[in-house]
Amino acid sequence: MISTKQKYLNKIVVTGSSGFLGRHLMPILNELYGNKHVIGLSSKDFNLLNENDVIKMFERYKPEYLIHLAAYSGGIGANAKFPADFYHKNSLFVTHLFHYASKYQVKKMIYTMGGCSYPSNATSPISEDQMWNGFPQIESSGYSVAKKLGIVASQSYRKQYGLNSNILIPGNLYGEYDNFKIDESHVIPAMIRRFFECKIEKKKEINMWGDGSPIRDFVYAKDVAELIPWFLENYNTSDPINISSGMKTKISELAYTIKKITSYDGKINWDTSKPNGQLVKVFDTKKMKSHGLRCPTTLDQGLERTFEWFSANYKNRTNGIRI
Repeated sequence: MISTKQKYLNKIVVTGSSGFLGRHLMPILNELYGNKHVIGLSSKDFNLLNENDVIKMFERYKPEYLIHLAAYSGGIGANAKFPADFYHKNSLFVTHLFHYASKYQVKKMIYTMGGCSYPSNATSPISEDQMWNGFPQIESSGYSVAKKLGIVASQSYRKQYGLNSNILIPGNLYGEYDNFKIDESHVIPAMIRRFFECKIEKKKEINMWGDGSPIRDFVYAKDVAELIPWFLENYNTSDPINISSGMKTKISELAYTIKKITSYDGKINWDTSKPNGQLVKVFDTKKMKSHGLRCPTTLDQGLERTFEWFSANYKNRTNGIRI
């Protein structure tokens, strides 16, 4: 749902523009506001862990609007192995970007964080008011707590300096440009790759952990990207807001849907000796919908587009594609 106002917004800087969500967002911003007003940056341009580089970025571009997507992220294995790195780097991103956005008088700052920052014992559907009711999942807590600091930063810099910033919490993102690396990917890209490779290798069976009963909700990344201009133009509070589909999907249903989309004709075996993980994790979208916002892409539509992109780029390992 692209904004229909098409206001004149000058000097929009996007950090992490070459990342997963950033690659969905940049074409949308360029279409709405014009290429000359939108500046996409990545770690190749500035090292945002370095305070001097952050100052250089603000001095060079003097952004009026800042969309901060840059983060140091990885799979659960990497988070468990390097928790200090994930905490240190992401807390520096928060500290540097909010501080200098305030100092350079940015008119609006958008900050995104993941639903993993919610307490591990949060009850579904997970509403925004549960954020501080417990500790996140321990395996990724270094990352999750560091990202959660963005809420405190948003409220603090708004109160003391008047920085207008928004906290967006996308649900379980999937789509084109996702990370399909075996040791780093989340459930949808991991399944797509496994089914696709089992088909190529003509394997007659594929093994899945658990019994397929856990329930999740998934949100197509482009749907989230299309809502960001609305927040740039309309939302003026530091209160976090979930951005997701709110649709419940069983992991078994997801697996059989991807099996069909990838045309894999083998058998799915469920290994019930392996853990299911949290049985239900779904995000409450009442607050998002109260503003007339929605994420309209169905899971089938989004999966088909994701697989089409993945299969077309599978052999391309030299174009920044994480496969």
